[in-house]
Amino acid sequence: MSESNFPNQPTSLPERMPQLRVMPMPSDANIHGDVFGGWIMAQVDVAGAIRAARRANGRVVTIAVNSFLFKHPVFVGDLLSFYADIVKVGRTSITVSVEVYAERNRLEADTVKVTEALLTYVATDDDRMPRVIPVLSPSQEEL
Repeated sequence: MSESNFPNQPTSLPERMPQLRVMPMPSDANIHGDVFGGWIMAQVDVAGAIRAARRANGRVVTIAVNSFLFKHPVFVGDLLSFYADIVKVGRTSITVSVEVYAERNRLEADTVKVTEALLTYVATDDDRMPRVIPVLSPSQEEL
């Protein structure tokens, strides 16, 4: 069965280093304690940009949010982990997939995948004009 058939099925964190970890505070939520989607989107953009900037070896700007799916709500006090993977490297652009997991009730290790997104960034120079992304050897690409 697919993941959508078990909407509250706990999962575990991926066994790799997240690009970003953050805990939303009351100022990031509505009066019911649900974290604003826009706040989550901003954090996803930061996590994706960190990964893209490392690959581009410099400044990047967000050019597109290709997809964004909120799978489960995020609450004040959840510990969020943002995992970013490069999907495609073009001449001046980099497409990054970001997955977000929430650790709820951390003493009981309840982890849920809450968001997934696909974003595209463009490498820019000091004048904020597109620049060519450096070509890496196959061994460097794995980093």
